[in-house]
Amino acid sequence: MAPRRPKGAGAFPRPVESPAPQPPDPSALYAALDLGTNSCRMLIAQPKGSQFHVVDSFSKSVQLGQGLERTGRLSRASMNRTIGAIRVCQQKIKRHKVVRMRLVATEACRRAQNAREFIRQVRRETGLQLEIIQPEEEARLAVISCAPLVSTRTEQLLVVDIGGGSTELVWIDLSSVPRRDRPAAIMRLHAGFHPPESPFPAAKVVDWISVPLGVATLRDQFNDVEDDAARYALMSWYFEENLSEFAPYKDAQSREGFQIVGTSGTVTTVAASHLGLRRYDRTKVDGLRMTSDQIEAVIGRYLEMGPAGRRRDPRIGQDRQALIMSGAAILQALRRLWPTDRLSVADRGLREGLLYAQMSADGVLEDGPL
Repeated sequence: MAPRRPKGAGAFPRPVESPAPQPPDPSALYAALDLGTNSCRMLIAQPKGSQFHVVDSFSKSVQLGQGLERTGRLSRASMNRTIGAIRVCQQKIKRHKVVRMRLVATEACRRAQNAREFIRQVRRETGLQLEIIQPEEEARLAVISCAPLVSTRTEQLLVVDIGGGSTELVWIDLSSVPRRDRPAAIMRLHAGFHPPESPFPAAKVVDWISVPLGVATLRDQFNDVEDDAARYALMSWYFEENLSEFAPYKDAQSREGFQIVGTSGTVTTVAASHLGLRRYDRTKVDGLRMTSDQIEAVIGRYLEMGPAGRRRDPRIGQDRQALIMSGAAILQALRRLWPTDRLSVADRGLREGLLYAQMSADGVLEDGPL
């Protein structure tokens, strides 16, 4: 399948993870649910200045896209698993009396022949209305969430969101924006890839692409390759082949002034392994910068462990051991194309972007994007 490539990212104040000082007013709460190919995740938050407090959260691996590559349909088992997770989200939304929410589904539901049937079933059984969003909006929301991690020294920025069913890449040129204004310039992209004329310095979206290969879909395409290292190499080269229509693919990029921001479970897992964490700690992972050499060392250890060793590793676990290698293969392709000493790890993504977009539209954030 050819990558979808409309012509053509966004950003968001750093979320505050500490609990709100008093019980939140339900009228001030917002919910954001991200149903991907592999996971169902939700945040409930309230605005706080130019940021927000996370009031409640939920995350579960549901493997909605299991078998989708083979059949083109969501299986009954995967739909039932997912509806069970969404029911938990519905209970949290009800308990907190949230009325402002956005609940979205991405690649698995974009591709499945029976996606509309599934959406209707979710509505019947939980009362929640899922919305299938297009790749352009998914890419924009991912970029929105990562703006605070962009260095003022960055002139060329690549934001990569490695999902379960697709991977979005957005290349942004910040060279004409004064250094101090660069994160804010990305935030102004919340209105779209080509925002209207503004008196403020503009970040230029050079190109973006949505590749229909994520950690689950890429793994499924190479399930028949038994050798672990060979499968990893094949996945990496295959992903690179699918970037041929991405304009920056053809250009060599200097390391100076170039930054990659990666948002995904793959990137955060690699970061946790690099840090040697026995228990995952978001405060240590989010915003961490890794060099290509550090990433390569972690991936090398994953290959040495093999499937059995990765299952036993507490940072990876049984559920993710196969997915981590397809995600690592995507990272390897990106490092091969655009080596960098500044890959920033983002433990944030679509949910945070959805919250920011809702709050921004309602004008409840102080000093929000203009």
